[in-house]
Amino acid sequence: MTPMTREDAQVVALQAVGFLAGTDDLVSVFMGATGIGREDLVTGIDTPEVQAAVLDFVLMDDQWVLAFAEETGRPPETVALARAALPGGDDRHWT
Repeated sequence: MTPMTREDAQVVALQAVGFLAGTDDLVSVFMGATGIGREDLVTGIDTPEVQAAVLDFVLMDDQWVLAFAEETGRPPETVALARAALPGGDDRHWT
């Protein structure tokens, strides 16, 4: 897989926020799981920390990844590539 630029990763993160907001209460699940409130999400979406949190959340469930891919027309691996391009993305441990 070709690495993604940070700028492209930020675009994917913004699309993921739109996906969460438009998917049957998924944004509420995100806020409950992360502790990020609606205002913090809106004001912090330009920060790598919030972008990473959104992508990490989508990556928690294969169905969410597939639904995101279908909605955006992107390949499913785009979410993981975007996460890897943001700070801390190379520190993933699957244990």
